[in-house]
Amino acid sequence: MLFHQLTKLQNSLVGRVYTKGTIFLDKIASPLFMLFIRFWMASIFWYSGLTKISNWSATLYLFDNVYHVPDLSPTLAAYLSTLVEIVCPVLLVFGIMSRLAAIPMLVTTAVIQFTFLKSIDHTYWAILLGMILVNGPGQLSVDCFLKKKLSSIKRR
Repeated sequence: MLFHQLTKLQNSLVGRVYTKGTIFLDKIASPLFMLFIRFWMASIFWYSGLTKISNWSATLYLFDNVYHVPDLSPTLAAYLSTLVEIVCPVLLVFGIMSRLAAIPMLVTTAVIQFTFLKSIDHTYWAILLGMILVNGPGQLSVDCFLKKKLSSIKRR
């Protein structure tokens, strides 16, 4: 009886619209949304990295006197954060090793949140980076392309 009711619902107008809607979300909206998330997070970190390299002496001053990163020398912290902010966004934009790139970005976000500036924005960043870490970069990525290529090679 339940199966009959589900079949009836699926064949109704509501069921057909729902089915078409979920197909659209899976095939079109989800990949575009993940691409948007990757670009958004990449831009936040990229522009921060550009700011750091545009005035390196000011960056070193800030890490010496304002940003107090625990357990790291200020100079090493400046270099590491700049490296993360320049390299990881490029990986995210192209969807190359995106899950790996999300990890240092999450760590950087946590360090900022807990040592320098508490902001709700950092929670949003962590959620979005966590989505990339857990779900991957989505279908519009080099990672996905390579995964499909490797699986087709294995089938041969």
